[in-house]
Amino acid sequence: MDFAASFDAQLAPLAPFLIYLIAAAFVFIETAVIFAFFMPGDSLLFSVGLVAASHGNVNIVILCSVIFLAAFFGDQIGFVLGRVVGRPYLDKRTSPRVQRLIKSSEEFYERNGWWAVVAARFFPWIRSFVPPIAGASKMNYYKFLSANTLGAFLWGVGITLAGYYAATLPWVKTSSYLIATFFIIGSLVSALVNYLRHRR
Repeated sequence: MDFAASFDAQLAPLAPFLIYLIAAAFVFIETAVIFAFFMPGDSLLFSVGLVAASHGNVNIVILCSVIFLAAFFGDQIGFVLGRVVGRPYLDKRTSPRVQRLIKSSEEFYERNGWWAVVAARFFPWIRSFVPPIAGASKMNYYKFLSANTLGAFLWGVGITLAGYYAATLPWVKTSSYLIATFFIIGSLVSALVNYLRHRR
């Protein structure tokens, strides 16, 4: 977490309001804008948790709340853009290859979309792409909504709290990765079960 430590040093002198604002803006942009996939969301979340633990003027409840909302609405916007902009664009592409890709994507999100949306939160470079692809693939909105809510909580709040408690409980540093492992394994098992069921 050396990268996180450097963020910690940069954020510590700032006023609490600016810390809340920067954290929310980074998280929202990374999840809502597909071209912002390179942003270091994990390191930032862990860092603001460290800052909240070491500086009493940063309220951890407010911090987690704004991060959760930013993560939630970021993915929601990505999903809507995929549905409203991405899908019409793909429907205009009539080549058999594109149509096969669309069909495969729809089938994947029908079977494994819920797990994919949750697990993608823990993958830098991937979490920015999953919501718009889910939208373009016509994933059921309510399934996406529930997965997005849980993913925003586990990733946004979970990693922030990991940083917060890591200041006094070093073993907590691995908690976010244990959560990620659980959902990744769950996604793979779900995909395997659906594949075997389809073969039958």
